[in-house]
Amino acid sequence: MAIPTPHISAKAGDFAETVLMPGDPLRSKFIAETFLENPVLVNNVRGVQGYTGTYKGKKVSVMASGMGQPAIGIYSYELFSFYDVKNIIRIGSCGSFDPELHVRDIIIAQGACTNGNYAMQYNLPGTFCPIASYELLEKAVAETRKSGVKFKVGNIFSSDTFYDDAESGMEWAKMGVLGVEMESAALYCNAARLGKNGLCICTISDSFIYPEENATAEERQNSFTKMMEIALEIA
Repeated sequence: MAIPTPHISAKAGDFAETVLMPGDPLRSKFIAETFLENPVLVNNVRGVQGYTGTYKGKKVSVMASGMGQPAIGIYSYELFSFYDVKNIIRIGSCGSFDPELHVRDIIIAQGACTNGNYAMQYNLPGTFCPIASYELLEKAVAETRKSGVKFKVGNIFSSDTFYDDAESGMEWAKMGVLGVEMESAALYCNAARLGKNGLCICTISDSFIYPEENATAEERQNSFTKMMEIALEIA
């Protein structure tokens, strides 16, 4: 496929080796304007804003993924395959199943369970277990410890449904799964298949245990700065 692609208008060299990938385009804009020096808008197809600038002298990009595995599947595949991106760090929000974790704590997703069929495309003779790049995971743990934010490392659940009639979240909790989001499994599949690196760092925005703590949409967009700083330090 030639670039620009059907979903990304950037040209060759517009993206850094490492791309931070929030779900929300407005969070992408917030990160670029708050943390990057001289950010340049390199993509705005369908309003999915992507920026490249520098952080502490190093070239870094940030681009939104949209919601769900199909969306991050498209964007991460194109970045990995056609723009020479080596690392994608998803920085998103998630719901917590864990009574020891509260809103604004962090989950670093070592693995991603899913109810989706993204890995079916590979025709594997079994069930694939999508996991993070250990290189990025190790750095994320070290940076999060330094930040002083409370966090856990473990499995997360990438769901294809936000409104789920089965209400099966706490069944996953019985298997030690820490929380739920909607993108990581597809990112980890693409990274594995293409020989690249993927990692998901999520700030807890909602709790199945403490719903009174749940964050507003504006807070999700603008206040999860510790997670952003951790990802930038890794980059």
